[in-house]
Amino acid sequence: MSFAQIARSCSRLAATLAPRRMASGALVQSQASRMMHRIAVPSVASQLSQECCGRWQTQSVRRYSAKPPLSLKLINERVLLVLKLYDKIDPSKLNIESHFINDLGLDSLDHVEVIMAMEDEFGFEIPDSDAEKLLKPADIIKYVADKEDVYE
Repeated sequence: MSFAQIARSCSRLAATLAPRRMASGALVQSQASRMMHRIAVPSVASQLSQECCGRWQTQSVRRYSAKPPLSLKLINERVLLVLKLYDKIDPSKLNIESHFINDLGLDSLDHVEVIMAMEDEFGFEIPDSDAEKLLKPADIIKYVADKEDVYE
């Protein structure tokens, strides 16, 4: 964002929040306009720098947000934790090679709920064509590792 764009945005905000004159001539300033200085000015100042000769320049500021790196061990722990917290699965029967339907006694609707829980846990959608093949925790671990490019 250039300095001109920032200045334009601040001036529009200031115009909408400017103090208003009452009929008696007294100025009334809203709480929002009093807060504008605390909000707008620091954000503008953080993107400006002053050179030695006194001119102001904009700085390019990059802010990144990323997920923490995954490992096979972490994926394994997260998958098993989600499955242990699922109320229809007996944690004592659960291991990596347990079949959801044959060993754990889940039906097809429960299998869909497990897949949805995995989507929520890892933050991406699993297509139905792939979900049909994920019948064991080991299958889910392998699928998530492939999707997230985790190889160890």
